[in-house]
Amino acid sequence: MTGEGAFCLVLHSHLPWLAHHGAWPVGEEWLYQAWAHSYLPVVDLLRRRAERDEHDVLTLGVTPVLAAQLDDSHCLSGFHDWLGNWQLRAHYAATRWRRAEPALRQLAAAEHRRSGWALAEFETRWRHGFSPMLRDLVDSGVIELLGGPLTHPFQPLLDKRIRDYALSAGLADCALRIGARPAGIWAPECGYSPGLERDYAAAGVRRFLVDGPALHGDTAAAHPVGHSDVVCFGRDLDVTYRVWSPKAGYPGDPAYRDFHTYDHPSGLKPSRVTGKTVPPERKRPYEPELAAAAVRRHAVDFVGTVVRRLRSLCERHGRPGLVVAAYDTELFGHWWHEGPAWLDAVLTSLAAAGVTVTSLRGALAAGHVGEPVELPASSWGSGKDWRVWDGEQVADLVSSNAEVQRALLSTLTRGEVRDPVADQLVREALLALSSDWAFMVSKDSAADYARGRAATHTERVHRLATLINAGDRARAADLAAELRRQDGPFGRLDARGLIT
Repeated sequence: MTGEGAFCLVLHSHLPWLAHHGAWPVGEEWLYQAWAHSYLPVVDLLRRRAERDEHDVLTLGVTPVLAAQLDDSHCLSGFHDWLGNWQLRAHYAATRWRRAEPALRQLAAAEHRRSGWALAEFETRWRHGFSPMLRDLVDSGVIELLGGPLTHPFQPLLDKRIRDYALSAGLADCALRIGARPAGIWAPECGYSPGLERDYAAAGVRRFLVDGPALHGDTAAAHPVGHSDVVCFGRDLDVTYRVWSPKAGYPGDPAYRDFHTYDHPSGLKPSRVTGKTVPPERKRPYEPELAAAAVRRHAVDFVGTVVRRLRSLCERHGRPGLVVAAYDTELFGHWWHEGPAWLDAVLTSLAAAGVTVTSLRGALAAGHVGEPVELPASSWGSGKDWRVWDGEQVADLVSSNAEVQRALLSTLTRGEVRDPVADQLVREALLALSSDWAFMVSKDSAADYARGRAATHTERVHRLATLINAGDRARAADLAAELRRQDGPFGRLDARGLIT
């Protein structure tokens, strides 16, 4: 197998809808769940591989808003409390299920062990936040870190001035946390419009991701975009969708832990998937042994899929090919309980099968670069176009976002001294422009909540802009201070970068 190609795994950590405390209907619960079940085990996996002097194991993107949360003292304290509560819930479940069937009693014991591990891991390694650990991973070479805009906007729908600022501020925030600006980005929603590569080049970005159809399926190499030196990598959907697709994937296996079914008194998830049409009350108890067997089976299947794909590409093109699979980090542990175990098994098994596992950076160094391409307007969403973010269902959000951008750009004025009111105005605008609101509306996933969040930040933009434009500096300053008190952590932001 050696010499027939390389495999790149790209993970992107992204929970921006939790950008202020208590935002989600269950407060910070989703952030802490993802932290405990995805970020802790994935970072532990990478740390252990770094200790074995492994390099370019995967490429990791972290949205700056999320990085700010994972470094924030309030969130760190809250997460510590949450971990302790998790262990208490496991103890309560052990009492609650002491006369239940053995699988439930074993689950309570397993939750006790897992929560104990998480507490020890947090208290030993995480008490100073995510950035020190992330920097260690970057410095060791075990990962390549991707940057991105400060929040998570759909870039093609932004005014160029706002788009450039959001990207530059996001890269600067990343540099503040790890000591260097990343050369690659995960473009939010893989959104692209022709000419965007020129903006990337001006910001120092040299590589980014698109979805496979934007390259007409030619994902076997990176491609320079247009006349630039910026290259794009395309997701190989045939391989990526083995794990997670719009309709299927490994996490739906009957043996895996069911994400949606709760034992509400304990807050634990005691069931296995059992079947796609099985109602919650009829789902069978989770059995770790069955799930472990499914992990082994799916790891073998995935590695076999990658090997066959690389051999096929080598035969077709007469040269080694490249496979890029990209997922949200939260899939591994949060949405798919067994995801970290599967990931560990796959990385080990790919190497044993002779597959070169590397990062996007490593793939370029190995020469996996094809001919220049002209990319169409595209995204990873439905239809692989922009319909999720500018379709009929979200026409009101698109119109509102255009008004937010006009208000922002017409209100900001040049100044030599940093202005906290202007900073807050920019912050509220970037949150209003998050791509998540349109996505959640288009997919009818907590659509009312998404509209409410978008409306909240939009209204704040217009209130601040009205006061600033009326010359009521004192009330604008009071409002900005109150909004800062209400909001949670945010990335590095200086409004002067948008108006200079």
